[in-house]
Amino acid sequence: MNLNRHILALALSWLPSLAHAWGSAGHQVVAHLAEAQLTPKARTEVTRLLALEPGSTLASISTWADEHRNPSTAAWHYVNLPRGSCSYVAERDCPGGQCVVAAIERQAAILASNAPDNKRLTALKFLVHLVGDIYQPLHAGYADDRGGNKYQIQAFGRGSNLHALWDSGLINQLGMGSEELAKGLLGRPRLPASPSLSMASVAEDSCRIVAQPGFYPGRKVGAEYLEAYRSVLEGQLTLAGARLAGILNGVLH
Repeated sequence: MNLNRHILALALSWLPSLAHAWGSAGHQVVAHLAEAQLTPKARTEVTRLLALEPGSTLASISTWADEHRNPSTAAWHYVNLPRGSCSYVAERDCPGGQCVVAAIERQAAILASNAPDNKRLTALKFLVHLVGDIYQPLHAGYADDRGGNKYQIQAFGRGSNLHALWDSGLINQLGMGSEELAKGLLGRPRLPASPSLSMASVAEDSCRIVAQPGFYPGRKVGAEYLEAYRSVLEGQLTLAGARLAGILNGVLH
C-alpha cells in the first residue's frame, strides 16, 4: 500500500492543478491588472475593506473562492453552454442562478450595497476570482467533457487535460511571475472594458474561443499550441483585469 500511495503521489505531482481556474498565477495577474486600473475612490474603498484582514491584497485574495469552495458555491465558477451553440439562455444554462454569470451579478450587488463590511469583503473576494474565471474560455465550455477536464492530453511532456492546460499549463510555459506578466500586459495598448457588456456576453465570447477550430488540439501538445494561442491567453487575462477594474470602479464610486 505504501508503494501504491507513493506512485499515486508521484503521478499527481506531474499534473497541473485542476482546482484553480487560471491557476494561482493567472488569478493574481488579473488582480494586479485590475488594481492598476482602479479609480482613487475605488482604491480607497478596496483598501479599507482589505484592512479587515491585515496584509491582504487583491492578489492574495484572488484564489480565496477556490480555497473555500464548497457544494453550495462550486457551480458559481463556470457555466456550461451547449456544444454547437454559444448562446446563453439563463433558464437552461443557469438554473436557480447557479452559474458564474449570475454569481458575479449577485456579488457585485452585495459589494455595492449597505451590507456589513464583512459581507462586502466576502463579495469582493468572490468578484476578484469569478471575473477571472469567466474569462478562462473553458469555464464557459461544454458540459459533456466537463469544460475540457475529460479531454486527456500530453502537454509539454506531461500527462494533463485541456482544462488544466488553460488553467495553468500555458501560463507556466511563459516563464514569468504574476507581477512580471501583469506589468508586461499593462504596457500594451488596450481598449477599455465596456461597462455595458453583460456577463452573459462575456461567457458567450469565452465559449466562442472554445468553439474555434484548433482549440481542441491533438493529444500531444507542445510549443506550437502556445504560439497559436498565446495572444488569446494574454488577451483574456487583460480583458479580465480591465473588466474587474470596471466593475469595482462602478460599484465603489
